[in-house]
Amino acid sequence: MMNGKKRIAMDLFSGCGGLTQGLEDAGFKVLAGAEIRSHARTTYKANHAGVRVYSDVRKIFCKPFLKEFNLAKGELDLLAACPPCQGFSSIRTRNGAVATDERNELIFQVARIVRGLLPKCVLIENVPRLLKDDRLARFKEKLARLGYVFSEGILNAADFDVPQRRKRMILIASLKRFGEPFGLPSASDNQLKVGKFIKDLPEPEAFDAPPLHKLRQRLTPLVQKRIEAIRKNRSELPDELALKCHKDYPEGFRDVYGRMDFDSVAPTITQGCLNPSKGRFIHPEKNRGITIYEAMLLQGFSEKYSFNIELGIGKIASMIGEAFPPPMAKAQARHIYSKLDEIEPLTSSKTF
Repeated sequence: MMNGKKRIAMDLFSGCGGLTQGLEDAGFKVLAGAEIRSHARTTYKANHAGVRVYSDVRKIFCKPFLKEFNLAKGELDLLAACPPCQGFSSIRTRNGAVATDERNELIFQVARIVRGLLPKCVLIENVPRLLKDDRLARFKEKLARLGYVFSEGILNAADFDVPQRRKRMILIASLKRFGEPFGLPSASDNQLKVGKFIKDLPEPEAFDAPPLHKLRQRLTPLVQKRIEAIRKNRSELPDELALKCHKDYPEGFRDVYGRMDFDSVAPTITQGCLNPSKGRFIHPEKNRGITIYEAMLLQGFSEKYSFNIELGIGKIASMIGEAFPPPMAKAQARHIYSKLDEIEPLTSSKTF
């Protein structure tokens, strides 16, 4: 940044605000977001006051947007978007399910808005499978016709200050007039571990525990017995506690009913992260699953990030599990910011 001025960005499919948080931490001023789910939109607004939040990307019209923010076409520095990834996930693509999920087409709403705003850069984040999907190829064709060049690849959140193994597809498009594609950011020198974030937390039942820390999955007696029998993974379960599906397929889904390790990164934090039967989500030392608060920290959110506990455990877990980890988003945004500064230093700034 120069003289306190900031570059400006827009965040589509904002969720609870993980990407926006990363953009802001990197120095961007986020003008607007878009999120269709009301509970996620409310959470976003609680953490990012002052950002204009649309309820549906399909109802964003570019000329009114430019007029509202007193912008000319081409002045927006970055359009960032995390289109819904459920339709592209490896599980949903079995038996051809990917072809019929209407959410897969929403990436072309991003292309429509790019055409109307012509931002200097576009950042797309999604599951790795999208990299080989025909829709991404068609999306890139649309942007190429508008004058964009591309850098793309699969990055791991663990390489960008997130204590979690989480592979994501990253696409950075920049205008060809800026020269060569911007490339992708380099990995951090330091890999963070689970223990740094959750080892010293009070127990959920403690009087001084954060309210969000008290939210965790209530387990049946049988599941509790399984947890107590596990020190590392489900292979340690005695025969009477092992599930039939695990006996029939001993090599499948090995992370299920597994413990995290204080000295390693966490598995991918999903919306099912509070259920030990959904992955390696047992606390490293305690005989319980992780809490919502622990999941939030392992996803890279600040302890001050606000989630209304009245929304309930399911909605909060879904928002956290689907979020773009803020530190990983920050790394992408800082890379883009520095590239823009090299090519086109800030000389003026509008007031928003």
